[in-house]
Amino acid sequence: MKDISQYLELFRTERDLIDAHSVPALNALRDEAAAAFERMGFPSKKVERYRYTDVATAFAPNYGLNLSRLHIPVNPYEAFRCDIPNLSTSVYFVVNDSLYKDALPKATLPKGVIVDSLNALSMLDEVQAVHSPFSIFHSEDSLTALNSMLAQDALLIYIRAGVRAERPIQVVNILRSAVPLMVNRKVRIVAEAGAEVRLLFCDHAADDQDFLATQVMEVSVGEGAHVELYELEETHARCHRFANLYADVAAGGHLTHATLTLTNGLTRNQTDVCLSGKEASVNLLGCAITDGQQHVDNNTLIDHRAPGCTSRELYKYVVDEQSEGAFAGRILVREQAGQTESQETNANLVCTPEARIWTQPMLEIYADDVQCSHGSTVGQLNDEALFYMRQRGISESEARLLLKQAFASEVLNHITLEPLRDRLHYLIDKRFRGELNHCRTCRLCNKS
Repeated sequence: MKDISQYLELFRTERDLIDAHSVPALNALRDEAAAAFERMGFPSKKVERYRYTDVATAFAPNYGLNLSRLHIPVNPYEAFRCDIPNLSTSVYFVVNDSLYKDALPKATLPKGVIVDSLNALSMLDEVQAVHSPFSIFHSEDSLTALNSMLAQDALLIYIRAGVRAERPIQVVNILRSAVPLMVNRKVRIVAEAGAEVRLLFCDHAADDQDFLATQVMEVSVGEGAHVELYELEETHARCHRFANLYADVAAGGHLTHATLTLTNGLTRNQTDVCLSGKEASVNLLGCAITDGQQHVDNNTLIDHRAPGCTSRELYKYVVDEQSEGAFAGRILVREQAGQTESQETNANLVCTPEARIWTQPMLEIYADDVQCSHGSTVGQLNDEALFYMRQRGISESEARLLLKQAFASEVLNHITLEPLRDRLHYLIDKRFRGELNHCRTCRLCNKS
């Protein structure tokens, strides 16, 4: 219990302050979440879904236990330029866990689209998504319970029925602090029936400081709605990031979710998707590039609960030096989910004898009349391809770089947002050339 005592003490000591800066939808969760967190504690490696990440060690340091909103505000727009060429977006900056409207460039969202914090929207009675309680910590996940216990606000992205957001919405999360800092973020995305939206979340760390970030994202995809959600991490070696996503896709709805890790310290992403309606579909994509002591762990669950649903899953890792990568993906097809189509692929490129990769694709099928497949590969660069390229005058270092780029490109080619796809090709080239290894802001990424 000593591992969790500092977090429980913070909650009990600062409960009045936390509630005062929050809304009823979040405050209603705290007591039950605290009890769940105290009961479960931090998951050990004996917990199946956490077997590849040492959670307790990541949470052991004292991060000052300061609530992030007590820190001095900054103007993030002056410090960051997160423009992507040829991609016209509505950009929102979140510093630690607070949305800074004053720093936002002028952008007009279509009628029926709301992007704001729950605190700012607390008086908006006509939007049910503002007031409906978050209930996802009942998933019996300890870190989700911790987040629900401490989070003071949540970012709401709400698209009314039938509304199509022509311009992508970009949310830039920036970690800033002069002292070690823990941040707990919540995000709720609601796309009602027939709505369409494309979202890009970018994570950055602006200061050379120890950061611990938890994020819980709840995504509701209505009947016939279409949501594309891309998450790009460019932090640094002193950042620990734990992100849990819970999504429900209704009949005929579609969700594309991509997690792209270019620079980081320790990252664990957990993605749980429930296909609850007939003919719902999901595409899960992931690409991680690691070196040094970096660690990336992606854990996914796709729960087929209705007939005629489709899921596609593709995760690729390039691990170098002493870094570690892990992938565990479970496809669950329930008895009533006949005519399911599911494909799960994990491919890994291990560049040094010291690098490590763990992979665990899983199928659990209780229905007949299904088409399901899964596969995993772990290998090194192809010697024959290297020899072929060397024979045509390409240096060995350049040949290795080109092969790594080609390996990662399969994931990028599934991204339908063309300017983002082109930008990621550019950034990955810089990453493999070692030019993003010590990234502290995105200034380098925006140089031509």
